[in-house]
Amino acid sequence: MASVLGTSTAILASRSLVSPSLKPAFPSISINPGQGYGRKLYGGIGIQGRKGRPQFHIAVTNVATEINSVEQAQKVAAKESQRPVFPFAAIVGQDEMKLCLLLNVIDPKIGGVMIMGDRGTGKSTTVRSLVDLLPEIRVVFGDPYNSDPEDPESMGIEVREKVVNGEELTITMTKINMVDLPLGATEDRVCGTIDIEKALTEGVKAFEPGLLAKANRGILYVDEVNLLDDHLVDVLLDSAASGWNTVEREGISISHPARFILIGSGNPEEGELRPQLLDRFGMHAQVGTVRDAELRVKIVEERARFDKNPKEFRDSYKAEQEKLQQQIASARSSLSSVQIDQDLKVKISKVCAELNVDGLRGDIVTNRAAKALAALKGRDKVIAEDIATVIPNCLRHRLRKDPLESIDSGLLVIEKFYEVFG
Repeated sequence: MASVLGTSTAILASRSLVSPSLKPAFPSISINPGQGYGRKLYGGIGIQGRKGRPQFHIAVTNVATEINSVEQAQKVAAKESQRPVFPFAAIVGQDEMKLCLLLNVIDPKIGGVMIMGDRGTGKSTTVRSLVDLLPEIRVVFGDPYNSDPEDPESMGIEVREKVVNGEELTITMTKINMVDLPLGATEDRVCGTIDIEKALTEGVKAFEPGLLAKANRGILYVDEVNLLDDHLVDVLLDSAASGWNTVEREGISISHPARFILIGSGNPEEGELRPQLLDRFGMHAQVGTVRDAELRVKIVEERARFDKNPKEFRDSYKAEQEKLQQQIASARSSLSSVQIDQDLKVKISKVCAELNVDGLRGDIVTNRAAKALAALKGRDKVIAEDIATVIPNCLRHRLRKDPLESIDSGLLVIEKFYEVFG
């Protein structure tokens, strides 16, 4: 089998057709693409049967086509085997949470979402329903870190070496990953560990990637994040800050990219989050229980329909889901062309300064979120209304808490916004 630029030429030899006298002389033959298949095989050596036909059957296959067909089969099988997910478009209310999630899908550099609210308000359901809307990205085929073929900062070590050596990369399209981080996960499972199978069978030290590797360029979701063990919180803080995960295990030292959208959800009654981790979330959404009786009835009925026949229910929202997917894809492609006036930037920073927000993450995230919202609405310029929509979610969790203050921090941000923006 010889492969040149994605094309593979294979020779299938049938023992019954090959003369015994020829077997020792030609134990294996490979043909380069472009050479003749008759008498002029390899410098004029011709192998013909009684009727002048070649005794070797030649099959030409395209590697790229094979990879694509295998990928399609895998995607279909995975889609059929996975649990049915409640459609994002079918979620009633909770607009603040839904908007924060959509903006992070449009611009992953916003830095994720922290969703806090009462139990039973659909936090986990909403996050997991995001899977259907996630767009496809270009990755290096077979790479465990979902390496970006064009961005060295998102490449694994092996892919970088291939690029430096001038080797050709096989590129494929895949959906953005969503990885669930369970509360009971061990540090080895999260960060990666020694590949025991290779150590036993081959006697070599090899690295087995963990959840952080799988989440690279994707979404890492932690349900009940405020109950996460401190040592795992430290791991997340380190990876979220640097974009890389470094593992030191049994004589192995390896670093790999770990750039992910961090999404967490929790109930404030079960405890507060450490300020260091809370600051790593780009946006903060507060979810409340729906009080309107008619809306509650609608939510109950929709859930009953989904539980009765998930496939039929998902099909009924297919058009709305596809419309949302198109909106997200369009917003992602136009995001780089969205502009924000200098005057608005100054006012955003003035709001942050007057609210005594620590650091500059608040300024950066508010600018990014406003641009993502403008792109979602199909505009190429940010207006004050965009900033008013996103600024409470970008700043409320960054304010220093006063135990004697009874007013909600989001209202404080809105009041200061209108004071500065006039």
